[in-house]
Amino acid sequence: MSDPVLALKDVALSLDGNAGRVGILHDISLEIARGETVGLIGPSGSGKSSLLMLMGGLEQSTAGTIDALGHDLTSMNEDALARFRRDHMGVVFQSFHLIPTMTALENVATPLELAGARDAFDRARAELDAVGLGHRADHYPSQMSGGEQQRVALARASVTRPKILLADEPTGNLDGANGAAIMDLLFGLRDKRGATLVLVTHSNALAARCDRVVRLADGRIALPQQAAAE
Repeated sequence: MSDPVLALKDVALSLDGNAGRVGILHDISLEIARGETVGLIGPSGSGKSSLLMLMGGLEQSTAGTIDALGHDLTSMNEDALARFRRDHMGVVFQSFHLIPTMTALENVATPLELAGARDAFDRARAELDAVGLGHRADHYPSQMSGGEQQRVALARASVTRPKILLADEPTGNLDGANGAAIMDLLFGLRDKRGATLVLVTHSNALAARCDRVVRLADGRIALPQQAAAE
């Protein structure tokens, strides 16, 4: 694959546990193309979320290299990784991670303010409109449903126009209708803006919407990988 957006080579992750060092991921090599949608699937504990966190520089690998947009994430310190995410990535979590003391508008504007954008609130309002929540701009997370909170989280992740979107079980805490709406929005961002989307999911129906499915088992990629349509 020429010029992949994400390239992982011989990546491993081990963490300290009560019983000593525990291997989470082993010998992961994977390339993801620009504009591609990849679903990470596998049983609980297979390492899906850990792999996504490594791709986003939210966890540091213990071996191997991770290249994103031509930058070696494994050589960056925490400050450099935070700046890289701010400028190039959007991350959506299962549990929303909104700031409870901020309104929806303030939550969405935060990454733009950190980047020094003078029009942060105008852009944040437009992004809330894009996810159908312009009328909730002045509401706090506690005043919104789970589906609305996830829409705000998605607006916050996408407001900087990231080249890479990472989503960890983005529909896991939502009912069927809200989950379907969130996924329509996520795939719509890929279609409209050309973002590369990598998502962790337990849903076979959701995985089937992806260009490619990567299955993990016991911290390893279970070969062969497959196109979702197959």
